[in-house]
Amino acid sequence: MTKFLLTSAFAAAMLAAWPRAQQPPPQQPPPAPQQPSEVFTVLDSGGTGAPRLAIPDFIALSADAETASIAKTISQVLWDDLNFEREFVFIPRDVYSSIPRATSFDDVPFDRWRELNADGVVAGTVQKVGSRFQIQVRLFDIKTRGQVFGKEYSGSSNARLYAHTISDDIHLQQRALRGVARTKLAFDSDRDGERVTGTVENRGVKEIYTADYDGENQRRVTTNRTLNINPAWSPDGRSIAYTSYRRGPPNIFVSHIYEGTLDEVTKGPGENWLPAWSPDGTRFAFTSTRDGNAEIYVANRDGSNVRRLTNNPAIDSTPTWAPTGTQVAFTSDRSGSPQIYIVAADGLGNVQRLTSESYADRPTWSPAPFNEIAYAARNGPGFNIKVIDVATRQTKQITFDEGSNESPAYAPNGRHIAFMSTRAGKAQIFTITRDGRNLKQLTRTGNNYQPDWSK
Repeated sequence: MTKFLLTSAFAAAMLAAWPRAQQPPPQQPPPAPQQPSEVFTVLDSGGTGAPRLAIPDFIALSADAETASIAKTISQVLWDDLNFEREFVFIPRDVYSSIPRATSFDDVPFDRWRELNADGVVAGTVQKVGSRFQIQVRLFDIKTRGQVFGKEYSGSSNARLYAHTISDDIHLQQRALRGVARTKLAFDSDRDGERVTGTVENRGVKEIYTADYDGENQRRVTTNRTLNINPAWSPDGRSIAYTSYRRGPPNIFVSHIYEGTLDEVTKGPGENWLPAWSPDGTRFAFTSTRDGNAEIYVANRDGSNVRRLTNNPAIDSTPTWAPTGTQVAFTSDRSGSPQIYIVAADGLGNVQRLTSESYADRPTWSPAPFNEIAYAARNGPGFNIKVIDVATRQTKQITFDEGSNESPAYAPNGRHIAFMSTRAGKAQIFTITRDGRNLKQLTRTGNNYQPDWSK
């Protein structure tokens, strides 16, 4: 296993994006609150619908422009983060101007919010202390005026991360839901307009990028001016495996984005691409031609102990792990057209065919408790995203002929799918709920492909 240094600028930028008290990995919980949590109850809407929330601008306790900006940004991003999961209903912002602005937690105008049928109000304060910031947040029950959620955070001036953390904390405590506000996406992109050097063929460069779950903070990971594709987040959120042509034939590399190092985990023979991490992060499955045909293999995360899972003259590719780690799904054209199949992760037992499409590709297994596989199904000249229940074999369609829709990737809570679509002209990354609602476009520059969602 060979190690290389990544650009220090990228590693520094990733580290700078996190408050000192909340260093990566992104999926780790925030630090313990500086004051004990006073959360003991869950907000009740009083009926069958979701609780109705108001999120006015946080209160700036320090009289400087930076604090005021952070306070405003936190409330705006928090609104979007909470709204993404559709667990709450929100009082429209255009009526906020009629409500007196609170100056502290002691003068929240509960009666006025109650007139607007709010069940709860999220109030927060931001104070600058030296070079750091202290953020306090409270969720109040409008009817009882009691606090049902309360935490304090401190760190750098990263307003968006405070909002993401607060959102995930509220979702977990109030709705028993693991939110995705602090998760990230990885994808490959040709946005830099560079060309591959040192080759006869004039090919465009693709580099690996990351972004927040909502498309913000897009950052470049690779800088080697070649083809870097198929990114896959490690389960701990600290590393990205991907296929790179930097040495000629494709091989698999792992960028440890917070340490600033790079591992070359395959060096041939043959071509090696499409890595997929096992749920425990100790292994990865991949496609390789090392024995002649394109087959599915499994190796330790450092590239050692390579084992072959499939053995068929057809092309077997795009592996994805079951959340239990006991099975691997993949694409194969062994029946004539590409379809989705399942094999035991130890290579024993029969291979099972899962789909019966005219053409099916790019499977991705959902997290537990859902037992589904999303995939791209041929639709004339393009593709649509479909989801199949592994147990019942029932299939539902998520996209409907708006451009070509490919490369689905589940959010870690299984409620959303990221995918590539040409519906906006160029290839761009979108997210959608697993039932086909709330479409959001995340990228707009260049062509962007093959998203993967951090755990």
